[in-house]
Amino acid sequence: MAKSNNSNKKMSFEEAGRMGGEKTAKNHDKDFYKTIGQKGGEATSKNHDKDFYKNIGQKGGESTSDKHDKDFYKEIGQKGGEATSGKHNKDFYKEIGKKGGESRNKNK
Repeated sequence: MAKSNNSNKKMSFEEAGRMGGEKTAKNHDKDFYKTIGQKGGEATSKNHDKDFYKNIGQKGGESTSDKHDKDFYKEIGQKGGEATSGKHNKDFYKEIGKKGGESRNKNK
């Protein structure tokens, strides 16, 4: 372990990681993080299949549902609806409504 700046005590991995992250953040801008995130996402997608993403999505959903109540979901649904309505017109909603109706009829 590295030595802490505060004394001769060894610093924890947590502290070393935090300090490294802070130093990296000072030296790089938003585009750096965007680029490395994209590269990481591409590498991950090459190494994992559909089931991997399904599994982590399910775990994330379960974790989120354990931490939040129905008001949380109501709020994020409202925000999502407002954001979507600002980007789309009447024709968009007409088309997705039609697709939803067709899908529902197929499942009957």
